[in-house]
Amino acid sequence: MKFATLNNGARDGQLVLVSRDLTQQTRLDHVAPTMQYLLENWSDIAPELEILYQQLCRKEIETSSVFEPAKAMAPLPRAYQWCDGSAFLNHGVLLQKAFNLPPQENYYTVPLMYQGASDAFIGPEEPVYLPGESHDIDFEGEFAVFLDEVPMGCDAEKALSAIRLIGLVNDVSLRKYIGQEMQSGFGFMHAKPSSSFAPVVVTPDELGDAWKDGKVCLPLHIEWNKQWFGDANGSEMDFNFGRLIAHAAFNRTLSAGTIIGSGTVSNIDSLKGSSCIAERRALDMLEFGEIKTGFMRFGDHIRMEAFNQSGESLFGAINQTIQQGGPNHE
Repeated sequence: MKFATLNNGARDGQLVLVSRDLTQQTRLDHVAPTMQYLLENWSDIAPELEILYQQLCRKEIETSSVFEPAKAMAPLPRAYQWCDGSAFLNHGVLLQKAFNLPPQENYYTVPLMYQGASDAFIGPEEPVYLPGESHDIDFEGEFAVFLDEVPMGCDAEKALSAIRLIGLVNDVSLRKYIGQEMQSGFGFMHAKPSSSFAPVVVTPDELGDAWKDGKVCLPLHIEWNKQWFGDANGSEMDFNFGRLIAHAAFNRTLSAGTIIGSGTVSNIDSLKGSSCIAERRALDMLEFGEIKTGFMRFGDHIRMEAFNQSGESLFGAINQTIQQGGPNHE
């Protein structure tokens, strides 16, 4: 199944079911008004929605309408918890080598994770408003999972069974503050503004064979200012989503609606490109001995999308610009 949340003027939006080809939608007011409601009542609602989904894909619902990604909010516009990992170890290794950073203790055995801002996620075609270019604006292409409730102490294998939906996220970063906030030991604040999401989230079965061992085994296609930037594949994830979920649930119950991010998708083969500017800058250093890639500037455009083996877009696209200030900025 595929779902999206439309902007209807309310904070949590209007949940819709979206056809497999992302062309049609049908409202779910009578079953699940919001994404949060759906996740909290999944076991009771999902069987009915599966029947409705098949009807929608066969174009048997007379009240269906055209799905327009530009009208979508983030699938879950605000979440109780957003925990972002760093599950692709190659990403950190490249940064360490290029910039002579000290090795991270237990880097290969314990996932890195931070708890980010989750009260105001950004929609797929909304601008990303930020205070200044001097903060070293970066994008980070990631996959993410949306969870049912996870009990405290849940192991990695059982944790996978709590995944209800999978999505695509741009974990926006302000690189100027990452180093100093990591050194503080208190986690990210200024380094991590609100993240943005692709319009559609999907159940794991929609990925077919590309959902394997708790990983999204598909390339993440990224274009920066309409120029190819990367097609790194999620199959090289060192800590799968089960490990990340179990790590987050070590000392707490994860409420239904918790989102877990994979961290920047990164591959050992640099010819596949990168999913963030910081990694490209690290590759610059390793190859040329100097940085040749700058960070984002206001007016820059970013597009992220993942396609299945048939070339069909799975989640729709993150398709947005970076702008100064906020909607009322002068």
